[in-house]
Amino acid sequence: MMDGENMELVGVTHVLDAITFWAQNVKDDQAIDNIRKALADKCPTAPRVLGSPNPQKIYGAVFSEDSCWYRCKVLQQTDNFHVSYIDYGNTEFVSRSALVELPGDLQAPCLVKKYKFQGFSVSTDQDSAHFLQGKAFLQNLIYGKKVRIQKKSVCLDGTVLVQAFQGNLDIGEEVLKMKFAKFTLPGSNREGPMSVRALQESHCPWPQRVLDWPGPQGDGDIPGSTVCMPKLRPVFPDQSPLSMKEKSKATAQHAANLMKKKMDQELVEENQRLKAERETQRREDQLRDSLSELQKLKEETANYAKEAERWKVERNTLQNQSEQLEKHLQVSKQEVQGRKCGRDMVVQAVRGQLKKKEKQVDKLLDSAVAERFCRLAEGVDSLRGLRERNPGNTDSDSLTESINIVINNSISAPVAMEKLESAWRDYSLAQEKLKACQTKEQLWDLIDNRNKVRGVLTATVESFLQEVECLPVRQRMDKLEEVSSSLTAVFGPASMEGDVGQQAFEQFSQWRTQRSQLTSSVRDGTDKALQALCTWSENVGKFFCLSANTVVGVNDIVDGVNELLKQAENNVAKELDSPLSVGEQNNHETKAVSNAFHKVMQHIQSEQSLLSDIMEKYLLNTKFKGEMLQWQNASPTPDSLFSVKKRIRSLRAQLRWRQVEEASLEEAEDFDLTEILKKKEEIAETRNTLFHEIGQERKEYMKLSAVAEGCCPELPLLYPEADIHSHMSSGGLVVKSLDRDMFDAEPMKELSGRRPLVCTEFQGQRVILKGYTVNEEAEARVLERTTQFHRTRTQRESQTDTGILPLLALFFSKSDPLAYVMVPYFPNGSLWNVQAAKPLTASETVKVMRGVARGLQALHAAGVTHASLNPNNVFVLHRHQGMVGDYDFIKTPVQRAVDSGMVAGSISLVAPELRQTQGTPPTPACDMYSYGCLLFWLHAPGFNGDLDSGSRLALDISGVKLEDNLQALLSKLLVCVGRLTAAETLADDYFLSDQ
Repeated sequence: MMDGENMELVGVTHVLDAITFWAQNVKDDQAIDNIRKALADKCPTAPRVLGSPNPQKIYGAVFSEDSCWYRCKVLQQTDNFHVSYIDYGNTEFVSRSALVELPGDLQAPCLVKKYKFQGFSVSTDQDSAHFLQGKAFLQNLIYGKKVRIQKKSVCLDGTVLVQAFQGNLDIGEEVLKMKFAKFTLPGSNREGPMSVRALQESHCPWPQRVLDWPGPQGDGDIPGSTVCMPKLRPVFPDQSPLSMKEKSKATAQHAANLMKKKMDQELVEENQRLKAERETQRREDQLRDSLSELQKLKEETANYAKEAERWKVERNTLQNQSEQLEKHLQVSKQEVQGRKCGRDMVVQAVRGQLKKKEKQVDKLLDSAVAERFCRLAEGVDSLRGLRERNPGNTDSDSLTESINIVINNSISAPVAMEKLESAWRDYSLAQEKLKACQTKEQLWDLIDNRNKVRGVLTATVESFLQEVECLPVRQRMDKLEEVSSSLTAVFGPASMEGDVGQQAFEQFSQWRTQRSQLTSSVRDGTDKALQALCTWSENVGKFFCLSANTVVGVNDIVDGVNELLKQAENNVAKELDSPLSVGEQNNHETKAVSNAFHKVMQHIQSEQSLLSDIMEKYLLNTKFKGEMLQWQNASPTPDSLFSVKKRIRSLRAQLRWRQVEEASLEEAEDFDLTEILKKKEEIAETRNTLFHEIGQERKEYMKLSAVAEGCCPELPLLYPEADIHSHMSSGGLVVKSLDRDMFDAEPMKELSGRRPLVCTEFQGQRVILKGYTVNEEAEARVLERTTQFHRTRTQRESQTDTGILPLLALFFSKSDPLAYVMVPYFPNGSLWNVQAAKPLTASETVKVMRGVARGLQALHAAGVTHASLNPNNVFVLHRHQGMVGDYDFIKTPVQRAVDSGMVAGSISLVAPELRQTQGTPPTPACDMYSYGCLLFWLHAPGFNGDLDSGSRLALDISGVKLEDNLQALLSKLLVCVGRLTAAETLADDYFLSDQ
């Protein structure tokens, strides 16, 4: 029975045999037409294919029968190219001149599928007459026609198993009736209705058809040709009478005529029904489009109404705000006017006061005495301000106070510190001997010796910790920092170079004493002169007071007035002009202060260094004490690691057994899809549990490695079965519990041109496994190079952007001579794919290439030359983070440097010195040349010139316009000698200007 809801209408494009054909879904007719037009437009001017074509890439080819362009893939290359037309299913051989490159918009998936009648099989002898007859029968029946199919299942190679109909005619049943196929479903005993003799005696038991299909047909199937069946021999030629043969022949001819009429009638009905369906579908589409347009108009009308209402509300709001602002403006104007009137009144009052003071001054200046008193008063006022500003020599006072704090309250080294250093040296020597031990015979003696030394060290550590805990180290460090900051704020930064001498403090003290005495002498003279003037003023007051009796006479008022004024004027002027008052110092005095300042800063730095050393040793020995307490009652053992390894072995056995069960279910005659899916879920759950345990194993290895590198270096030798040394030597990269058969991996055919690549999941992360074929020597080489690359990144784990692609794991296959390197999978993350999909902007290029330069800087600092920096080995994350990818760990740097992939567009990434002399080992400078070429390619992807110039790059000749800072950077990278290093490149204006 046909299920109309699960049926699809397809157009047959190619027939492979009596039960297999290629067809396109009728829904893809418009896509096929668009591709045909695009091919006809772009292929005549597209570039020809150079070199060996990529089997995974889609090309354009001219079909020999109609000279039209179609999409294809190259299956094999001999003298010509054996191509497969991916939108029609047929193949043929074409010459290189008939094959062109296609742009990215035509690299779309194929639009044809391979179908096969479910439950049928045919002879595998493709050259037999019976095989060719069956193929011709099916081709005459369905080629170029639209048939209805009902999907049943899909094979592993993508072939869709179907049941096909033409009208109500089951095409598979017709093939079975003609004995061109056998029914192979389990448990079936069906037989075709037609006898073998009737089949073999008929010349052509189906109608001949003229086919018309708009696509290429190869392998001998030419569109529009008439198919003729070879005559078949009877099954039993010697056992059939002549009359029976003639009768059978007439009967077969009659049956064929009836079948032809029936099939023609069904074809007419099918065509009429399809035409009516297309007309109905067209009207439904038009009605649907009209309804959609009407709905859009309704929505737009509603949106317009909402927008108009919103504008009305906003207009009212703005009007209200405008009115309020007008009111505020009027109020502000009134306030400003009032303030202006008040200000004018204040100004008038101040002017009046100034005029009054001017009159008073004029009156005072009328007499000479008044003038002298005025000058004296001004000098006294200035002197008062000077003394208020400089109550004493504050700079020297603060320096003196700092000297007292630094010298008198200093902390010396603890008594146990020297013993502690000696004990640590003995302990480190004992540990080194343990690490260098290779045999268990010497191990126990070395362990006993180490334990004795460790006991001494533990006691010394305890004494040191107790002594340090009694010292106010932290408070002293804070106080020294406070003193240092205050002195630096007053005297500026101190120079710690050279010794200022041991007498600096004594010389400073002598200078300060002399200066204090001179200052006191000058101030005392001024104070006595002013005090005498104050006494005279008191007498004047007493004399002129008529209401009080006084003994002050006229002579007391008149005599000595001029002398008092003169003495006061001289002393005030002397103190004002004195360098002691204004803080001036001669060279000798300045040197004394400077030497004292630098000496006290040297003391501070020395004591800070000692206190930092004490604190560092305190923290280190506190940690050591904790470790000793941890292993006081029990020695570290890898028992937890062994438990994890035991669980891993059990889970691996379960995984292998369930995989075998799954394979058995898939190969069984009674195919049970439910059981298979259930078994797949069990396998996935077991695999996830296994990967989790492997993660626990790595954590245990990390713990044991830390213990072995710290307090117990004998651990790897005591437990060789744990293989701790292997984990330590590879930096945790090698994972011996992993194997290829654990993963549910998907082959990366598009990236596997040079080595097998598979994509899978590991611990919740999408990863790629890169396979390398290794022997015993190559295995050691791969281990050494991957470990070196891995350690370069892990040494910079504290940085957020190391610029280096992480290596997640390395393991060796237990059944095949293969090594697998596990790296993260970034879909379309290579620089080549990013540029092909959506090129980076100028600002994005700066960020990405800054990350690449950081990666090269780290590799070069570790002594690693990448030698394979090309667009496929540079990865881009989120369009702003660039990373240097891993290289081929089998190849030497010389082999990597001259690889065919070292190109970017038309630009060679190989440094000139490597091209000029073959076999020259690449250097970090070669990496920087490749880096410069990549940077230039990103800004000028269409460049077709030659960058291998003399001493500098002549960018003005290339016709490419670049920014000045970029051109300046390239001129220092694309040179034969004297290229910038990675660190110098990062410091260039091109990168600094972006920050």
